[in-house]
Amino acid sequence: MEGLMDLEVTSASKKEQKLSQVPAALFVITQEDIRRSAATNIPDLLRMVPGMDVAQMNANTWAISARGLNSEFAGELLVLVDGRTAYTPLFAGVNWDTLDVPLEDIERIEVIRGPGGAVWGANAVNGVINIITKKAADTLGMLLTAGGGTHTQELGMVQLGGNINADTSYRIFTRYFNNGHFPDLNGANAQDNWHLLHGGFRVDSSPSKEDSLTVQGDLYTGGQGNVVVHSILSPPDNVTFDRLTSLSGGNILGRWNHSFSNRSDVTAQFYFDRYTRSGPQVREARNTFDFDFQHHLALGNRQDLIWGAGYRHSADQTIGTIDEAFVPADWAGELFTLFVQDQIALKSDRVFLYAGTKLENSYFAGFDLQPSVRLAWTPSKGRTLWGAVSRATRTPSRRDVNLSAVLAALPGPAEVLLLGNPNLQAEHVLVYEVGYRAQPAAAMSIDVAAFFNTYHGLQTIEPLPSFVDANSQPPILVHPLMFGNKLHGTTDGIEVSVSWKATRRWTVSPGYALLQSRLHTGPTSLDTTSAADEEGSNPRHQAQLRSHFELSRALAWDANAYFVGRLPAQAVASYTRLDTQLIWRFGESMEAGLVGQNLLQDHHVEFNDTLATVNSSQIKRSAYAKVTWHF
Repeated sequence: MEGLMDLEVTSASKKEQKLSQVPAALFVITQEDIRRSAATNIPDLLRMVPGMDVAQMNANTWAISARGLNSEFAGELLVLVDGRTAYTPLFAGVNWDTLDVPLEDIERIEVIRGPGGAVWGANAVNGVINIITKKAADTLGMLLTAGGGTHTQELGMVQLGGNINADTSYRIFTRYFNNGHFPDLNGANAQDNWHLLHGGFRVDSSPSKEDSLTVQGDLYTGGQGNVVVHSILSPPDNVTFDRLTSLSGGNILGRWNHSFSNRSDVTAQFYFDRYTRSGPQVREARNTFDFDFQHHLALGNRQDLIWGAGYRHSADQTIGTIDEAFVPADWAGELFTLFVQDQIALKSDRVFLYAGTKLENSYFAGFDLQPSVRLAWTPSKGRTLWGAVSRATRTPSRRDVNLSAVLAALPGPAEVLLLGNPNLQAEHVLVYEVGYRAQPAAAMSIDVAAFFNTYHGLQTIEPLPSFVDANSQPPILVHPLMFGNKLHGTTDGIEVSVSWKATRRWTVSPGYALLQSRLHTGPTSLDTTSAADEEGSNPRHQAQLRSHFELSRALAWDANAYFVGRLPAQAVASYTRLDTQLIWRFGESMEAGLVGQNLLQDHHVEFNDTLATVNSSQIKRSAYAKVTWHF
């Protein structure tokens, strides 16, 4: 437990500090947590974080958010992998199906519930997920994994790590998995099977005592199926059909750190990312270049300053369908950022004030400031109280500004058309937080956070006057809808996590989260559905109980239960998910695991948003076995 509280984290302020002293609602998923989770992907790992809403839509698609506003592309959540953003400007969200980091190579995942815009910039509104992988020197030798089961039909990885010389280490890997389909809402085959082949490398070097260098990269290819709705105008009909999506992409990242002294250091990072997706509706190809610089400087005995600047260029080429397109089809945008944060010791080792802001221009909404003030008080070792006031921004995406999508065909013939709004503004939130983090006993730690959010300019869907498209044959009556910024309101809640080592062999980790939403449209809005839909698409109550029991030196049993409250706007009932696993260790180099997932129900629905790009499926009970060799 002491090791957990003293864990060094970096996501709250872009520099190392002890978890026990962080003035933010930060939860760390360690490598040991990953081994005990029975998960095969990052979304399922995030279920253990109180306040995270993880809803699987079908076999390859998730809706994930923190503290509300969940959707297929939750634009208020920022996700990074070793400093590389996984946020797509096309849909404002994360393609979780290609966020395939080998779980064995993750050192930790730092999850901030709440705003991180002062450090990380736009779209870090309700949370930041920072995935940090192991250094190459920590993955030496050969690693082989192989397994399969009822849903995860095949999975495996081959990895080799070694030393090039005394100062340079490397690892290379290739990984493959093939997941089967789920049943659709009627019990038929949802055609949502999913497979991915992924390879990558990492090289870490220390050419001098003052310098360190990291170069890493990934390549992947794969495909998946989905069921989508296709609108036919003559005769008018809305039909579902299967659509295959091909996935491919890659990235390369370089990071250099130079230490001038124990009081001053600089870090420069560059990455290039390219990916293509051929569906399920639009085909997208995207290139992103990013450069980031930061300088850390200790000023006197009381101030610790960090500042930095960044530049990003992102460009896409899209090919639309009759159901969905972007106008213009091709686009390029630039992003400039500047941030500063100062840590001031008001009382040495006891009271710290954090003040900072980020200035950033968005692709579509111009410049914006995202300030934050945080205070941490450590009255004694093992106890920290903290409070914060922050402002964060969610910027418009290509979908918000340039979309042209047919939602439904109607008799007439007629159609409902959803359009982007070129004048759409950024969304803003003002957040008040308080928290308490403590180790009241040698075998127990507790973390409590409460928040109150005030949102302005949230997205609405506004009806426009109908018109006849005389260029169509036959002419079509069009009922247009357009995105607006006329939703506002508040949310509040509390999040609690506890870790208790009940006995020498048994560890129990309960958690609970409460979320309350009160959203309203403005007086000029004609949107009658968005407020109720946003409120009713997030669970009010979530709870979890994770248990780890060392049956013997060679045998361990994990059981993880997650309760998620109902989603009234989507007619999704509450459910409890139970995952469990048995792990046998054969010496130091080999272990075998037997895993069961979603054991309490044969099938259940977790999310059914009407504006999603794909149809939802029912999540199935499943099991798999896995063997791991390390030598």
